Amino acid sequence: MIKNISVIEGDGIGPEVIRQTIKVLNSISIKYGHDFRYKNILAGSKAIEKFSDPMPEETIDHCLKSDAVLFGSIGDPKYDHNPIGMRPEDGLLKLRKKMNLYCNIRPIIVFPKLDKSPIKKELLKEVNFIIYRELTGGIYFGKKGRCKNGNKAYDHCVYSKKEIERIGEKAFKAAFSRKKKVTLVDKANVLETSRLWREVIKEISLDYPDICLDFLYIDNASMQIIMNPKKFDIILTDNMFGDILSDESSVLTGSLGLLPSASTGGDKIMFEPIHGSYPQAKGKNIANPIGCILSASMMLEHFGMYKEKNHLEKAVQNSIEKKICTPDIIDYKLSSTTEEVGDYIEKYILYQ
Repeated sequence: MIKNISVIEGDGIGPEVIRQTIKVLNSISIKYGHDFRYKNILAGSKAIEKFSDPMPEETIDHCLKSDAVLFGSIGDPKYDHNPIGMRPEDGLLKLRKKMNLYCNIRPIIVFPKLDKSPIKKELLKEVNFIIYRELTGGIYFGKKGRCKNGNKAYDHCVYSKKEIERIGEKAFKAAFSRKKKVTLVDKANVLETSRLWREVIKEISLDYPDICLDFLYIDNASMQIIMNPKKFDIILTDNMFGDILSDESSVLTGSLGLLPSASTGGDKIMFEPIHGSYPQAKGKNIANPIGCILSASMMLEHFGMYKEKNHLEKAVQNSIEKKICTPDIIDYKLSSTTEEVGDYIEKYILYQ
């Protein structure tokens, strides 16, 4: 099978984790006779340096024409004080909007053999939930700015019924193949946008009588994810709350570097680890590539390559069981490098 994949390495540790992910994907293509064709394109700080644009139109065009986008990470402290629209993160927001990637899917994976989480082991048993985060609306995309004297700032949070409906439908459909439970996380006791979310999701739930729907305020949900994580199946929430909750949920797994994600909407899709660019680790060969590699696993599933997906995930599981891991999840003296983890997973796929 031939698949055209746009690759954005991005900033910080992005190129390092992407390099290992491509290595693993190539082992899948060799093992199963596929032809993955990669097109490396620029975004983020490199694009600012070359094009004075964090997300050039050429990059967007390539992404729109490809079968999938594989994204590393974005962000560079060097550009933190650039004007709005000229920061690396602004480029990512632009790409999500242009590709209509309104639905971010973040599975929370707990590896039984990994004893890195500060949470008690008994609380982590049977934890398996997915966060459905709205990705192109809300406070991140609302009008923002400062008053003339600079002493006041504002960020508008705006949602339409249509924006809520389309991700709500995806969450309810996903629940059918799982535990048939959706939890809407909001702040409806304070925010008008959250009240609209509740109204719309309640209305959608009438078409899904077999799905259990419940509601949690964001502050309570933040506590419950730590105190009773196995109560969740599908968490549905807005852009900012989803961003925060998914990072918090990484505590259950032991490292932000382990978690993958997929962003979708219409017929376009992008895969990326949920971690940031981690500039402090850039070039040190210590970044965890597993979140990015598991994002590629989600891509294989999207392509209908289920056997390949299972093989890749078994290889990742084996690397963790054999303690072939980066220092974020194992003692530094016993740890492996980013490249060594990629090599191990690659060889497992080729020879197991």
